[in-house]
Amino acid sequence: MSIYQLDPEKFAAMIALGAENLAKNADFVDSLNVFPVPDGDTGTNMNLSMTSGAEEVAKNDKETISAVGANLAKGLLMGARGNSGVILSQLFRGFSKSIENKETLNAEEFANAFVKGVETAYKAVMKPVEGTILTVAREAAKAGVLAANEHQEIELVMEAILKQGKVALEKTPDLLPVLKEVGVVDSGGQGLIIIYEGFYGVLTGKMAEAPDYMASMGELINAEHHRHVQDFMSTEDIHFGYCTEIIVKINENKPGLKPFDEDQFRQDLSELGDSLLVAADDEVVKVHVHVEHPGEVLNYGQQYGSLLKMKVENMREQHNEIVGDDKAPAKEKAPYGIVTVSAGEGLKKLFESMGVSIVLSGGQTMNPSTEDIVKAIESANAEQVFVLPNNKNIQMAAEQAAQILGEDKVQIIPTKTIPQGLTAVLAFQPEQDFTSNAEAMREAIQDVASGQVTTAVRDTTVEGVVIKKDSFIGMVEGKIKVSRETLEEAAIETLEKLLDDDSEIVTIIFGEDADAKKAELLADTITEAFPDVEVEIHEGDQPVYPYIFAVE
Repeated sequence: MSIYQLDPEKFAAMIALGAENLAKNADFVDSLNVFPVPDGDTGTNMNLSMTSGAEEVAKNDKETISAVGANLAKGLLMGARGNSGVILSQLFRGFSKSIENKETLNAEEFANAFVKGVETAYKAVMKPVEGTILTVAREAAKAGVLAANEHQEIELVMEAILKQGKVALEKTPDLLPVLKEVGVVDSGGQGLIIIYEGFYGVLTGKMAEAPDYMASMGELINAEHHRHVQDFMSTEDIHFGYCTEIIVKINENKPGLKPFDEDQFRQDLSELGDSLLVAADDEVVKVHVHVEHPGEVLNYGQQYGSLLKMKVENMREQHNEIVGDDKAPAKEKAPYGIVTVSAGEGLKKLFESMGVSIVLSGGQTMNPSTEDIVKAIESANAEQVFVLPNNKNIQMAAEQAAQILGEDKVQIIPTKTIPQGLTAVLAFQPEQDFTSNAEAMREAIQDVASGQVTTAVRDTTVEGVVIKKDSFIGMVEGKIKVSRETLEEAAIETLEKLLDDDSEIVTIIFGEDADAKKAELLADTITEAFPDVEVEIHEGDQPVYPYIFAVE
């Protein structure tokens, strides 16, 4: 039976099956990673991001297609991991914005929503690259518009979107030379096609029904906040006793409503209580705050739009029931905090010894989500926080976290490597103001060169470097420059490419696949070849990379 109006239940089922289909094929998407290093996590990142969106849809009202779209966008926003996950979240943020205030969608509205999604995603990326998920999404959306001009059936529009998306995916190697060199299509584009296949399956009845999903993003946030309260407060010290949550539909264009200004909104609510979390986009704003008079929060929210959801819990009663009354009082907030991302107990201890507030576990193969970063910032217990992603694939999720919490509270230092992160921490001066520190940290990371050694996971050729599976490859500033049969050979040659006559300090961080003795032998070799260079050795325990190098 043809579908001429897409209703919210059907759209929710499309989202669920799109997420399920991607989850089943995430490993395949990971395998399309261009570089032969064990960090092929595009499929993993998109899967976790899309699952977060689907969970939010599954746990909320489906009265209108607008509400379903808003919940999808919100779940994706908070669950976005890695660049691919963030771009996916932006695609559906634009989609959601396009369908605001709509009960159902006809073919033309459905097609136009994909176009709006593409426009939003392109704006979110500083330097869009063709031959990626953006290209696949754009070409697919164009085909949908053409199909909607000829057909009124939703499934025929989706068929055209899927078909042209696959054509665009096959052409990605022609647009991005590195894909052609390695012989794969773009992994992010492939992930998007897999989601679209799930959409099409629901519309045509050719795939299984949507599955159930786990706890929503909101419940995860609640659990973290309540654990935080239990750890640092006794019952009598809970000054704001009610955990209050609201979701407000903003920008409704109804008479008497205030225009939404996120900074003002956050400032006003901060005066009512503490533990404030505001997550906003163009359609909805979600608030989590601890207050003494919950009605004030509800009344304030209604000045901006309709209350889509509200929840109030008495934390004093919960605290007595769960942990009793023997906890230490709450800690005062520090002026500044630093959140950094790394993998490995040694690196964690190293960062902590330098004064970092929170070391969020992650890196290659383990990109933390926007929500993970938001919670880490909140856990830093500081008035203003610097975030060091230490990985280019975590950068966009960190930037989304800063947008949620406010740039007056959070500054992202664009560190792409562990060495840059360490250098940024060293540049921090507690007596300087927030802006001056951010500038100093950004400037400092320009003076350090980074290298890594890891193991190749496949045979390939990248920028003229012939690579064999299980060989050791060396990377300089993110580019593969070395391929050797032994770890020692790869490490020495990588360091030689990093060093020049102006080099003064070399830092060797050895991981779980190396040891101190090997690192010391490597240091001796470098000292012999470059007698004016000072060498430092640290145990990082990091996975994936036996060696990480910093040269200053």
